[in-house]
Amino acid sequence: MSDKMSYLTDNISQFINTYYLDPIRTDDGYNLVNTFTWAVVLGICIFGVFRLLEKLEVKITPRFILSILPFVLAGSSLRVLEDSPAGIFHPPFSYLLITPNIYFLVFGITVVCLWLSIRLQKAGLVKEYHSVFAGFGLAWFLLNLGTLLYYENIVVAYVPVFVLGAGTGLTFTFYMVARRLKSSIFTDPLNLSILLAHMLDASSTYIGIDKLGYFEKHVLPSYLIKLTDTALVMYPLKLIIFVGVLYALDTQFEKDEESNNLKMLIKMVILILGLSPATRNTIRMMLGI
Repeated sequence: MSDKMSYLTDNISQFINTYYLDPIRTDDGYNLVNTFTWAVVLGICIFGVFRLLEKLEVKITPRFILSILPFVLAGSSLRVLEDSPAGIFHPPFSYLLITPNIYFLVFGITVVCLWLSIRLQKAGLVKEYHSVFAGFGLAWFLLNLGTLLYYENIVVAYVPVFVLGAGTGLTFTFYMVARRLKSSIFTDPLNLSILLAHMLDASSTYIGIDKLGYFEKHVLPSYLIKLTDTALVMYPLKLIIFVGVLYALDTQFEKDEESNNLKMLIKMVILILGLSPATRNTIRMMLGI
């Protein structure tokens, strides 16, 4: 009996190490098992965040989403600090800065800053919390960026120019088509911001893989890039997915306040999932990391 238990324990331990712990220790990317797991965890977290924001009496508006974006930049630049060959962070703390652990770390810091900003407003020390909240995130991002520039040199200066130019140009083209078709959904500023974030991500993936020798860590994109032999496939892939998702969100949700708040939260998460890797990829390539 003890031999069977030992065998089962060893197998479970090997499974956890192979599919969860080793990818974090070695930063080798994703596999089907941990991709599915993190997707489920993300879904659970969305509803947890939804209830938390309700408790904090925070309404998810475009202004709130805008105020949280500096924290996305801060989290992404923090991830690059861990990537830095200068060895700024060391194990075991550095493991906290690898996906998905870094999401929980950044989330915790963001919630603390949000709570503090709201308390300052309620105490009458600030007129409204959005600007203060965004200021915390911006200061954190600038601190990370300054640290990176202290330790690293700008190696490929054209990368941010290409990523911003290509991402913005494609999003503007999409906007002009949507405007001609008189689509209120795809001329909405928030929806366009989501598409812009993912066009930036696609642009950073394309230039990184096709031009600079980087590789894709996510399962589906990696498969499609190998299948087509080019990271250009990321552009139609993201457009097809997120045009469909945004259309469903804006046509299938109820019109009550709670449903609208949940819809806005999902949109915020989708925006973050595009902007975060786009920022990290761009900074990494610019610094030659």
